[in-house]
Amino acid sequence: MKRRKFIQNAALGTVGASTLASALVACSDTEKKTKAAAIDTQNKNAPVVIATWDVKDATAAAWQSLEKGNSALQAVIDGCGVEEANADGQSVGIGGLPDRDGRVTLDACVMNEHGDYGAVLCMENIKHPIAVAKMVMEDTPHVILAGVGAEQFAVSKGFKRENLLTEASKSGWEEWKKTAQYEPIINIENHDTIGMLVMDKNGTISGGCTTSGLAFKMAGRVGDSAVIGSGLFVDNEIGACTATGLGEEVLKTVGSYLVVELMRQGKSPDQACKEAVMRIVNKSKNYKNFQVGYIALNKKGETGSYSIHDGFVTTTYKNGINETKKPEYFDKL
Repeated sequence: MKRRKFIQNAALGTVGASTLASALVACSDTEKKTKAAAIDTQNKNAPVVIATWDVKDATAAAWQSLEKGNSALQAVIDGCGVEEANADGQSVGIGGLPDRDGRVTLDACVMNEHGDYGAVLCMENIKHPIAVAKMVMEDTPHVILAGVGAEQFAVSKGFKRENLLTEASKSGWEEWKKTAQYEPIINIENHDTIGMLVMDKNGTISGGCTTSGLAFKMAGRVGDSAVIGSGLFVDNEIGACTATGLGEEVLKTVGSYLVVELMRQGKSPDQACKEAVMRIVNKSKNYKNFQVGYIALNKKGETGSYSIHDGFVTTTYKNGINETKKPEYFDKL
């Protein structure tokens, strides 16, 4: 290369490097401003707690946990734990309605802001499955423990075994047996689940889901509640979703993951929940005979929900107000 050409090329290289450096600095400044704006937007609506069904005691407990400085995940554990200990609830924890053989089996899962996940399936004799699920996530190399193994793990962590079948739930089971047909069919008597999503003051999102499953189900049945992407999904960059209702239908559409991905595409929590419900309605000719509902929370702290039929309610604790409301629903019979 001639000397003049070399100098020209060197000069162009210097200019190019300078331009690139300037562009990188500008890009960095823009990125910082964008992140700062996002944090400001998040904090305007944070903290917030939203849960399926009328569970004001649970959302209040989660809110109080946040006020104590606990993480969003711990707030989920504290909130859902209230319903698990409510023997009159008959949907989660102690007092949950049993399977067709009279055994109370519990499913639960949690996800934190890092995408870590823990779950227990078909666990018996332990009142707080959601707390055990958190320990599976944090204290084992696994993400799911089931049945006897889950129970043994819980006991090793200090949980006490207790009879979860209350007299009221036992009476309901015995009454059901009088007219029930023991066939492997989906029943729709009961499938209430407590799903909870929490955003702390920093905009960090975690979630949990806990249930005793379908009342009088076949022994060993597991629904969506403890399955990642179906009963619960959290992506701290986008938002979170949890489901309630007939778990078989939620599982087949990977419902909670779908809602989060729809929010990633720009849909609001309400819009995403509605589209996920309609995905089920359009695929199932039997939708008139079961209920499914979703709740969602995005990174801005906005909440949303939607269900197939009337009757579904949500509870939200935000800005010091604990409110239960009925979301929109499809319900075209």
